[in-house]
Amino acid sequence: MTLRKILAWGVHLYTASGLIAAAIILVLLVQGGDEAIRQAFIWMFVATVIDTTDGWLARKANVKKFASTFDGRRLDDLIDFNTYTTLPLMLIWRANLLQEGSQWWLLLPLLASAYGFCQTQAKTADNFFLGFPSYWNIVAFYLYLAQPPHIVSLVGIIILALLTFVPSLYLYTTHGGRFSLFTNLFGIAWAISLIALFMLWHRSPQWLLWASFSFPVYYFLASWIITINYWTNKKSDSK
Repeated sequence: MTLRKILAWGVHLYTASGLIAAAIILVLLVQGGDEAIRQAFIWMFVATVIDTTDGWLARKANVKKFASTFDGRRLDDLIDFNTYTTLPLMLIWRANLLQEGSQWWLLLPLLASAYGFCQTQAKTADNFFLGFPSYWNIVAFYLYLAQPPHIVSLVGIIILALLTFVPSLYLYTTHGGRFSLFTNLFGIAWAISLIALFMLWHRSPQWLLWASFSFPVYYFLASWIITINYWTNKKSDSK
């Protein structure tokens, strides 16, 4: 019993290590500069790996039984709001990825993300995110490396923020669900491409950047195909 408790609390400690990653990201963003931003993205990647794996570990360790006095999900949400939303949005501001005078628009995804995190049904019973998940770390990464025109960046940020309020379905494949095997395998390949981009950084070939972008495109299109199919079936059933 004691060993099981140690393992359960060890999982909570593992989740809490995401706070260390968040603190490092904040220091790097305050420091500023291209190399600091590269390292900030690496630590965002580390935080994402922790977030992706801690739920599985928590279920294996049965934390609800052996560490029942501590709410790991609340801790996870607290960390995620920082590593997926506030810090990536701060990076967008710090790196001047939006034109001077339009940076106040970053308040929109900040508030939209707060809404998304606080929904009682942020995740559906059949393992989907409801509304755009706050993947602002990914948005910031591609905006920084691709450097599209400021107006393109602004419009993209506004559209994604507004999609948080739309009851659309987005893949949540770490918990199973539709396309989980293919998406997880594709996601592993994508993670490997990100590691290569971190290592090469501005020396990386453009094809590698755009090849890596294929996974977010797939994720978005697959999610919206499922959403449209769900809406169509729901409309048919209501007749």
